[in-house]
Parts: sequence; structure tokens; C-alpha cells
Amino acid sequence: MTYHHTGIPVFEKMEGMMFVDSLKVWVNDAGASPYKVEWLYFEPDSPMAAAVQDETHVAYIVENIVEAVKGKSVLWPVCEPMPGLKIAFIYDQGMPVELMQLG
Repeated sequence: MTYHHTGIPVFEKMEGMMFVDSLKVWVNDAGASPYKVEWLYFEPDSPMAAAVQDETHVAYIVENIVEAVKGKSVLWPVCEPMPGLKIAFIYDQGMPVELMQLG
């Protein structure tokens, strides 16, 4: 597992955000941030789990996301919000954690 970013929900869209239609969320490019921060603005009808919308999360890259979520408390199941990116959210020790598989 490799650290990728910290995701922080915000209450207003920020300049430079892109829309992820399937999740109804606006996000910035965490890779462009020197601190690896991903700001998230959720549309009112976003289907994402409440904990993901309300709480800060940390994200890690994993090699096999299906294996990585096995036996975990899953907040959001494995999905592919954009080509080449699979994500899932788990709950670990009271905190949402995003798992990401690239490619």
C-alpha cells in the first residue's frame, strides 16, 4: 500500500475542480497539491456514503482492490468512476479510508 492523498470535504466548489458524474462529486487533482490534498464538493444527490461526504479520509494505492477490501467494513463498494481508476471506501478504526487501484 502506498499513500496517495488526504480527502477533505468542502461546502463550496473550488476553482479547477472536475466533475465525476457517476459519484456526483467535484474534485481537484490531489497530485497537483504539494500536500497531496484532494478537496471534494458533493452534489446534494450524491450517492456516496455519508461518512465519505462528511469526514476527512486518507487514500492508498493498492495492487488488487478486490483483495484489499476482503474482510473489511466496506462503506462504498469497488467501482470505476473513470477509466483506469477503481476505488472503494472502507471504515478502519473510526475513519474512512479510500483504496485505489490504478490501471
